[in-house]
Amino acid sequence: LHEDDLLIITADHGNDPTAEGTDHTREYIPVLMYSPKFNGGQALEGDTTFSSIGATIADNFGVTLPDYGRSYLEALK
Repeated sequence: LHEDDLLIITADHGNDPTAEGTDHTREYIPVLMYSPKFNGGQALEGDTTFSSIGATIADNFGVTLPDYGRSYLEALK
């Protein structure tokens, strides 16, 4: 990978089969992020949502950050 590349692997969490309805439930999802500029592995604390993935991508490539989500780029360096 190049210095400014960002690899993200994640998954859909599905729904709790015991919950009624079709809304998403409490399941967590894995989010693995890698870049050559990151310094070791870390766990991200706090509320992490799919919108945070978008904000991190935007921040990595110097694009205007979206209104939702927060970038984890600095926390991962």
